[in-house]
Amino acid sequence: MSDRLQGLDIFVAAVESGSFARAATRLHLTRSAVGKGVARLEARLGARLFHRTTRSQALTDEGQRYYERCRRALDELDAAEAAVQAGREDVVGRLRMTCPELLGRRCVAPVLLALAREHPRLVVEAHFSDRPSHLIDEGLDLAIRSGPLPDSTQFAARLLGHQWMGVYASAEYLATHARPADIAELAATRDQHAFVVYGSDGWAKPWLFNDPQGRPFELEVTPRFTANSLEVLAQAATEGMGVARLPIWLAAPAVASGTLEPVFEEAMPFGYPLHALWPQSRSMPTRQRIVIDALARRLPELIDAGRGIPRDSEAAA
Repeated sequence: MSDRLQGLDIFVAAVESGSFARAATRLHLTRSAVGKGVARLEARLGARLFHRTTRSQALTDEGQRYYERCRRALDELDAAEAAVQAGREDVVGRLRMTCPELLGRRCVAPVLLALAREHPRLVVEAHFSDRPSHLIDEGLDLAIRSGPLPDSTQFAARLLGHQWMGVYASAEYLATHARPADIAELAATRDQHAFVVYGSDGWAKPWLFNDPQGRPFELEVTPRFTANSLEVLAQAATEGMGVARLPIWLAAPAVASGTLEPVFEEAMPFGYPLHALWPQSRSMPTRQRIVIDALARRLPELIDAGRGIPRDSEAAA
């Protein structure tokens, strides 16, 4: 029976990943093991499940019907596991997740480490990377995503909070440049300021703000210095190289030490929404729910940093 279930798992992963190589990555197997698993399944069934060439693979009619039934069977197994776990207090099993590197190291990791201490049988495999990941192809259970989410029925999502942004500069810089009182004055005096801006390959990301009605708009600035690292931009700003647009959680330690200052307060702060994203299914294992609940509870206070963001701004966002 276990061999049959393993064959189902390999077959479904091969279908949903789109290739044997991606299925191997998802299942932590070799490509050869996936190919042999599918071949054994086809031999046992006496039917070809895939049309395969060196460049592509597609399900046969028998393969499509078999996949639909296998998917339902695995969903039932997931539901059974979730029901069993819901009836006990300990959290067990492995959860594979991904999140942006800097946010992950600074804000997500403390939550995961606390969960690991609280639940010794929970195994968290966390990947900190800014490379876009495909949850299904890579066999991931959960992703933390900053910014708008793609419109897809494949995934479920939960809002965890917002990465509120601020405009910062060093006291050294502000001593030699007129401090703008608000966004409009910053826009009007752009040619009098130096800017450090997120970007790469000759491209600089526009700064996003909210207008008085809470509608986002872009402000183009000409950078003196660009980097694809927010940490480097914060360092450049503390060294007086110019004005930076930074997440308040990242700037908070420098503000507390006096090496950075908020240039002005924003009447309608702008924040990038932060979501937990996971493959849609009929049931959710307890380990996944525990991690998502902990992130929803702890992340807002970590990314808020308690600095200048009105509570009703979060409620209205």
